[in-house]
Amino acid sequence: MTVMAHPSLLRELVERCETLRRHAAVSGGNPEVARRLEDATHTLCVVTGTRQLDAALSVARRQLADAKTRQQPCHR
Repeated sequence: MTVMAHPSLLRELVERCETLRRHAAVSGGNPEVARRLEDATHTLCVVTGTRQLDAALSVARRQLADAKTRQQPCHR
């Protein structure tokens, strides 16, 4: 059995990591932004069972898509 974080948590972590990564790219090495990105990356990696941000984002997006599919009623 695989444990998956709640979709709302995954969504929030993905958005936070993406936003902080953009800020880090334009901040010129701001240590506060770098620390916040490192913290968010660590959390997302833990909940997705990965070790790198790109892999964590990929797994989280897949889990979010799967959760959305499970919520859609079957139309016949």
